[in-house]
Amino acid sequence: MSPRHGTGPPRNLQARSILAGQAAAAAAEVEQALAQPADPTAAAFFDVDNTIMQGASIFLLARGLHEREFFSTRDIARAAWQQAYFKYVGVEDAEHISQARNAALQFIAGHEVRELEEIGEEVFDEYMAAKIWPGTRAMAQWHLDRGQRVWLLTAAPVEIAQVIARRLGLTGALGTVAEHVDGVYTGRLVGEMLHGESKAVAVRALAESEGLDLDRCYAYSDSSNDIPMLSLVGHPCAVNPDGALRAHAKENGWLVRDYRTGRKVASVGAKAAAAGAVSSVAWLIARRLRRS
Repeated sequence: MSPRHGTGPPRNLQARSILAGQAAAAAAEVEQALAQPADPTAAAFFDVDNTIMQGASIFLLARGLHEREFFSTRDIARAAWQQAYFKYVGVEDAEHISQARNAALQFIAGHEVRELEEIGEEVFDEYMAAKIWPGTRAMAQWHLDRGQRVWLLTAAPVEIAQVIARRLGLTGALGTVAEHVDGVYTGRLVGEMLHGESKAVAVRALAESEGLDLDRCYAYSDSSNDIPMLSLVGHPCAVNPDGALRAHAKENGWLVRDYRTGRKVASVGAKAAAAGAVSSVAWLIARRLRRS
């Protein structure tokens, strides 16, 4: 259950990031299993987009919402462009993340939490299950088999993150917390999106509440934005990393695992070609949606 707040979140970005991390950790506590884990002081934290799952989960949710007439074809075409950019260029752009946040809040305002949870279950079956990276899923299972708890951390809504975690048999999930009153979304966030430093705040809060030894914990991500979270634990691992994270991991002796079928060439020319592909993919998706 997401915390209620009668007033808007604080304006200071750092305060909003801290609040987002605390809110995510608090929401995760609701999902905790009653059974005591065999290894109670060690845990693993996995990013979702391009780490557990190929592509952006928020886009897959947007696609499901579009099919249920939450918004227009033009809106989903814009989301398709953002997804294509994220997939082909391999960089989390702050402006795109902010646009996705604002659009998502606009679309869910006035809808019930229960409705989004039900749609999340359907979207997982329709689109997400086939995009789970087998290699990363196997790593998560490795921790579970050793009696360690496994959490997902994502900028996607916590309700969707919890669906993914539950379907994969994981302990729980921490995600962006959207404010709701009496089970209805207000169109505001509790703090900011669970992104960057906010994830580190959430991990610290969860470690404190669950008695975790961060030196014994593991963290996995594809993005350099998650370096604050990865740096908290004793066993960081870069999975399908972007260029900046790959360099940082190499410099600091972190593990690197890449489950992509083909490595992208990290050059200006390759990125320019990818940017061209982005426009084509977005146009094709929009055209297909108009015909459906």
